[in-house]
Amino acid sequence: MLEAILEKLGQNLIRATSGEEALRYVLEQEFAVILMDVQMPRMDGFEAATLIRQRERSRHIPIIFITAFSTNDSFVFKGYSLGAVDYLLKPVDPVILTSKVSVFVELFKQTAKVKQQAAQLIRMNIELRKSEERFRSLSACSPVGIFLLNIDGQCTYTNPRCQTICGFTFAESLGKGWIQFLHPDDRERAIADWLNVIQNQQQFSTEYRFCTPKGEMRWTYVRSSPLFSDNEALIGHVGTVEDITEHKEAVIMRERLIREQAARQQAEAVNRMKDEFLAIVSHELRTPLNSILGWSKILIANQVDEATKARALETIERNAKSQAKLIEDILDISRVIRGKLRLTIQPLDLAALINGVLEATRPLAEAKNIHIKTSLDPAIPKVYGDLERLRQVIWNLISNAIKFTPADGMVEVKLEQVEMTNDEGRMTNDTPSRSGIANDEGRMTNDNTLHFALRTSHFAQVTIIDTGIGIHPDFIPHVFEHFRQADSTSTRAFGGLGLGLAIAHHLVNLHNGTITVASEGENKGATFTVRLPLAKTPVVVIES
Repeated sequence: MLEAILEKLGQNLIRATSGEEALRYVLEQEFAVILMDVQMPRMDGFEAATLIRQRERSRHIPIIFITAFSTNDSFVFKGYSLGAVDYLLKPVDPVILTSKVSVFVELFKQTAKVKQQAAQLIRMNIELRKSEERFRSLSACSPVGIFLLNIDGQCTYTNPRCQTICGFTFAESLGKGWIQFLHPDDRERAIADWLNVIQNQQQFSTEYRFCTPKGEMRWTYVRSSPLFSDNEALIGHVGTVEDITEHKEAVIMRERLIREQAARQQAEAVNRMKDEFLAIVSHELRTPLNSILGWSKILIANQVDEATKARALETIERNAKSQAKLIEDILDISRVIRGKLRLTIQPLDLAALINGVLEATRPLAEAKNIHIKTSLDPAIPKVYGDLERLRQVIWNLISNAIKFTPADGMVEVKLEQVEMTNDEGRMTNDTPSRSGIANDEGRMTNDNTLHFALRTSHFAQVTIIDTGIGIHPDFIPHVFEHFRQADSTSTRAFGGLGLGLAIAHHLVNLHNGTITVASEGENKGATFTVRLPLAKTPVVVIES
């Protein structure tokens, strides 16, 4: 009858025909409710209920007694005292029975659901505790510093390694306290960096220096990434800090060693060049001296005719002048190095000066059948400079062009006026010196650096073009350096000390001009260009 009534609930119904059988089922399965008749064979309902309540697993299963016997108060009280939740009298009302059982079935389901959720929550709490423990362990043992920032850029966490690297405590690092431990030169940049990171929500990496309370400076490499919630909302930033002090010190040491090595190599190169220069000086001075001594002995012997005597005197004079020129070059380069060149400024006619040099060098050109082509603008205004020093510059350039041009070649000399912008026309003396010069109003400059206070952008330009041996592109930047030569054999082959261009460069700079060189390569000739300012007022003297 009970099965027929409850079957429509669609639940699993278990029938037990005795108290012993009911106890066996209770031990094996879980039940939402037990419907138990008070009167049963061998073991009545009260005794069965007592045993059910004694077992932990079945202690809380609701029991509804069904009876057709006494319903007096003592009988009912006994049933409730044994754990019954209700009494139903036979004959049972199907509606009431179904209703009561449905309530307990639903309660069982809800209880099971709550237990499942509770078990799940317990598991989640366990996993959370394990995760937190793992985070604490990883954070504490991490070889790199870790920090967390909120969306406002305030520090909310630093791990022990971060605190050790940066030199602050956990409390000192919170908020914006970590900024105070930055190197003073890095603070402003760090604040700007993090404002930009927070606004753009982007990954970031850079280097900062931290100053510890012990006075140590540590280089750090800092990286960060934005933190997002499950719904893609920004919740802060996570970052790492690595101590790269040893690496930076190694890099600095390496750069210092490289600089020292480069300086040592440069010094060795300079010494080699000086040694080579001294060897050249010795050779160049000895060559004319040998000729002078040789002819002098012949003349002393007084056993030569008049033609031989004239030849001897001419040879002695030529070699004496050559030696004097060598000595003058040596003295000039010494003055350049010590900043002791003396200049006397006056108005000069460059066209006349160049013509004079061309006349003096014409025999050299004719000896090699070199054609000299000239294009000199006679209308160019005068320049202000030292006559002898500018003649020395022009002589050096023209004689070099003739010297390094093979027979039947050509040398072209041009003089023209050019106009340049202020930036193009403004020159500085890039040859080290302690020179002084009056400006265009006659006053000496205070910075002890020679320059003209120009009021013009007009220049006289002298261009000397030859078809000679040319210059290798790699040597172009070193043409005007002291003691530098593209090939020492050229000095032996063509004579001279190789100082002329260095002296010319310095002299042109002293006149606030420029001298440049261009060549398409070896055996393709060279072009030297000198620009001198056309000043409106004379520059008064000078000692440089």
